Amino acid sequence: MTPVDEFIQIVKDGGAGVVCTSMVDDDMRAFYRQPWVMVASDGGIGTRHPRGAGTFPRVLGRYVRDEKWLTLPEAIRKMTSAPADRLKLAGRGRLVAGAIADVVLFDPKTIADRSTFSDPGILLATGIDKVFVGGQLVWENGKTTAARPGTVLRSARTPSRPSEPR
Repeated sequence: MTPVDEFIQIVKDGGAGVVCTSMVDDDMRAFYRQPWVMVASDGGIGTRHPRGAGTFPRVLGRYVRDEKWLTLPEAIRKMTSAPADRLKLAGRGRLVAGAIADVVLFDPKTIADRSTFSDPGILLATGIDKVFVGGQLVWENGKTTAARPGTVLRSARTPSRPSEPR
């Protein structure tokens, strides 16, 4: 069988995934300690990757609480106001009057990621009590609510498409 035929067969059989572990703790610690480094993820709950449900809880539980690589206020800044400022998202990333309130209430003593490569969306993080999006409750006691207040955000630097109002 040629490599191309083998690839086609793998796709027909349902595809395959690759897991790479190239980051080492010393490198990650060095990066997280830089003031310009932010915490983000390209994963989502349905992406079949642990970072979809575990990126932020991992930083808060492991790198802040357990390893003490950075302080809790600095981690929160790297997850909220730093990305909002970088993307020029006015009214986001801070709890101030007039801002849009996206808030996660969590217990710093118990927050932890539990997602794994074998069950990336099943084992949700622990220690998260409530989540508010746009000031509306969307998560409480381990369950989503019926509220769906979220919206797609566009950076002030991102031009509108011709079909979109400016």
